[in-house]
Amino acid sequence: MEQDQCKMDHEPDRPTWTKQIEFTLAGIGCAVGLGNVWRFPYLCYRSGGGAFLIPYLLMLLVLGIPLLYMELILGQYTRRGPVHALAKACPLLKGVGLATVAISFIMCTYYNVIITWGLYYLFSSFQSPLPWQSCNNTWNKPNCTDRVITNSSVHSSTASQQFFSYKMLEQTGGVEQGGLMRWELFLLLILAWILIYFCIFKGVKSTGKVVYFTALFPYVILLALLINNAQLPGALEGILFFIVPKWGKLLEVEVWVNAAAQIFNSIGIGFGSLMAMSSYNNFNNNILKDTLAISITNSLTSILAGFVIFSAFGYMSHLQNVPISELAVDGPGLVFVVYPQAFATMPVAPLWAVLFFIMLLCLGLDSQFAMVEVMVTSLMDAFGGRLLKVLRKKELLVLVVCSTAFLMGIPHVMQVGIYVFQLMDHYTAIVSIMFLAFFEVLAICGLYGVRRLSANVKEMGGNRPNIFFTVCWMFVSPLLITVILVFTIIQFKPARYEEYVYPPWAQGVGWVIAMASIIWIPLGALHTLWVLPGSFTEFYYRFVSCTVMFESV
Repeated sequence: MEQDQCKMDHEPDRPTWTKQIEFTLAGIGCAVGLGNVWRFPYLCYRSGGGAFLIPYLLMLLVLGIPLLYMELILGQYTRRGPVHALAKACPLLKGVGLATVAISFIMCTYYNVIITWGLYYLFSSFQSPLPWQSCNNTWNKPNCTDRVITNSSVHSSTASQQFFSYKMLEQTGGVEQGGLMRWELFLLLILAWILIYFCIFKGVKSTGKVVYFTALFPYVILLALLINNAQLPGALEGILFFIVPKWGKLLEVEVWVNAAAQIFNSIGIGFGSLMAMSSYNNFNNNILKDTLAISITNSLTSILAGFVIFSAFGYMSHLQNVPISELAVDGPGLVFVVYPQAFATMPVAPLWAVLFFIMLLCLGLDSQFAMVEVMVTSLMDAFGGRLLKVLRKKELLVLVVCSTAFLMGIPHVMQVGIYVFQLMDHYTAIVSIMFLAFFEVLAICGLYGVRRLSANVKEMGGNRPNIFFTVCWMFVSPLLITVILVFTIIQFKPARYEEYVYPPWAQGVGWVIAMASIIWIPLGALHTLWVLPGSFTEFYYRFVSCTVMFESV
């Protein structure tokens, strides 16, 4: 009887993917996003080119693949989203599931702004010459230059940078200055959410059809861009900068931490997106094949994007006679400033611009699908019956979620929007996610137990995970997550945008944003201890009893 109370139940009548390949493509689309195109090349550039690839591939092997396998096992076995899956696996840390939903929803409110910017650039690309190609425009400032900016050129800004800052964003001087609504961006934000809604409103049935295009088409464009870039003068020097290591960089701890963090953020451990998607799998699906397909494809895409971006760097270096190591490259500016500046001088520039921003749109949509689906899945798991009595159809629930996220995203399309975006991204994607990942690994690998995970795989019709996964789950992955968390805390720097430093009150708002997800972890633990009958000692005894029973399986 006691063993029955410990055993986890799973939902038998859950919708499933029409074809299993649809989950694999959706998982690839979720993992492969804008970070593959800008953050990976940027970290390579900052970490000595090819030297970054060595720790990156090692972290993929011992961190990315095992933790993704862990999440997909739990999602498929419980057939529930992250909230209920983690509540069943470890009631004491059920708040981790709530935190993953909170962080995914917060991120989807501002992540769609990147898609909005991509739409703005896409529509601006249907003209020749491209509007960011010269300084002869009404929005340009006297310090505008059509040459590449180096790290020492602090008093100038490129035509591409000024198009981004003064034409599209019309940004103010700081977050405290407010500003007016950018109505063009407002309308494009509506369009972006309409696209999201019609791609996911039928759940996995509609998402499964869309991902055939959104997950595969970016590779067609990346290959086309690579073929074009490889023929440009200077491209070989850029590629060599990318693949030839600077061995001294391997002695820097920050390079290893950045490699682990990139694997971690790129695959999406802790966001709950892939766990929610895997809950719609057939119970007997071979989850290991999906794990390998998603994680390896994600890393190969990053490397392919690296060849594309660095060949463009080499071309820019050749045109302006500037060493590649002196190009000013920083974060999202790589996508909306540096690379548009590169293909502005390519033959048939508008064509490459249109293709590039269509690719960005596809990459962004896939990741956005997954983040919205986390919220929808969690609401349906918790309140499905009551919600459907009120809203009648799941499509209306999706509409409510999309509409709420749209309203919360409006500040990002005001003139002060870039500062709001940077503040939210810094405290969500850097601060919150590291804490979430640490507690998720503690909950699943530690308290739920490695033997239970192995038993879950066997019950789903597979073979028990081999010794490699067991060692990674028990020792290697928890240790690496802990090291990353410690270095994140030690090296933490307040949010800033370019040279602008946020005032103390804005930093306080940032911490409130971070706590909006983290706070659910202690609240969930306190709720569990409060509602369960008996003393803490009795609860601990019942918990240990369940652990012993599962580990004897």
